[in-house]
Amino acid sequence: MHSSAVFLIEFGAIILALGLLGRLAGRFRFSPIPLYLLAGLAFGQGGLLPLDTSGEFVAIGAEIGVILLLLMLGLEYTASDLVSNLKTQYPAGLVDAALNAVPGAVAALLLGWGPVAAVVLAGVTWVSSSGVIAKVLGDLGRLGNRETPVILSILVLEDLSMAVYLPIITALLAGTGLASGSVTLAVALGAAGLVLVAAVRFGRHISRFVSSDDPEKLLLVVLGLTLLIAGLAQELQVSAAVGAFLVGIALSGEVAEGAHNLLAPLRDLFAAVFFVFFGLHTDPSSIPPVLLPALALAVVTALTKIATGYLAARRAGVSARGRWRAGGALVARGEFSIVIAGLAVTAGVEPSLGPLATAYVLILVVVGPLTARWTEPVALRLTARPTSPAPAAEPRPATVPALAEPNESD
Repeated sequence: MHSSAVFLIEFGAIILALGLLGRLAGRFRFSPIPLYLLAGLAFGQGGLLPLDTSGEFVAIGAEIGVILLLLMLGLEYTASDLVSNLKTQYPAGLVDAALNAVPGAVAALLLGWGPVAAVVLAGVTWVSSSGVIAKVLGDLGRLGNRETPVILSILVLEDLSMAVYLPIITALLAGTGLASGSVTLAVALGAAGLVLVAAVRFGRHISRFVSSDDPEKLLLVVLGLTLLIAGLAQELQVSAAVGAFLVGIALSGEVAEGAHNLLAPLRDLFAAVFFVFFGLHTDPSSIPPVLLPALALAVVTALTKIATGYLAARRAGVSARGRWRAGGALVARGEFSIVIAGLAVTAGVEPSLGPLATAYVLILVVVGPLTARWTEPVALRLTARPTSPAPAAEPRPATVPALAEPNESD
């Protein structure tokens, strides 16, 4: 059979399988990410039906998926919102980083993987899944709850932190020296600062330049600009994902809304391809040896995320019920964890890092919606103070006369 025909058959089968898995996940109202990862495991190295012909195209599609994921996250926020969140919620962001990044770093060091893998695994355990959490909040009807702005603020701060974290990871994985790594980080921070300043002061002009009443032209301009900036960022040793995120921040108003609506289907398609690609490069036989460490890490970081949400909501004056709801909603990990682990897998840092990250995300992306639903009732039941029963009144003997009513003067 001709190679192009084989490619079309294989890639078509992948897309069809992803669509059916997405429908299955939608029927049971949970995230399709674990099913996409399992599909990648099934069709990858050591899987049930390994695919080779479409591998290069899937790799390119996966890179575009990461870029679109970060672009769409950037479109969700305006520069002024980001600056406001940084000013008011940065203590919660620091607590979030300390409680959730440290367990990953410690786990990598205990496993003997070295400092670079420790920094990578810290990022895997740190960042919650914005996509999964947003869907869960909508399904549970909590978008108008008082604790929801606290949850969103933490997610925004995590997204912003990625603009600093990803260049650091890129420099470490590339094996550059201290001087070169410092230059890379300085370029990334300088670019982020310039984009934020430009978005605050000239956001309307940028959006007006990109704006178009024709959906086709708007799609082409935004997508082309994003890929161009992402490529330039990567050429400068800065993550392409960071470049895409900054483009999203620079766009606002009707342009951002229109671009979001147009790009959402493309984002979903290529993001699904990305999760499959990550699974394709993970041998299923490598997961059982790291399953126990992944499970232990999932338990620890689920508890630390619950503590993060609880403390942040308490600082915002939310009631006890809302605090527990905020904590339970933050447990899910997903796209960012896989993006970070994917960078390390591509660089060949630690062979077991990819399987552990896959197992870790699979566990928490399934457990996350459950903790969002049940953390509050379970925590309130466990922390409820038992009420001591009132002592039973002793019956008075029948021979004792009733006491006289007291006078008003007594």
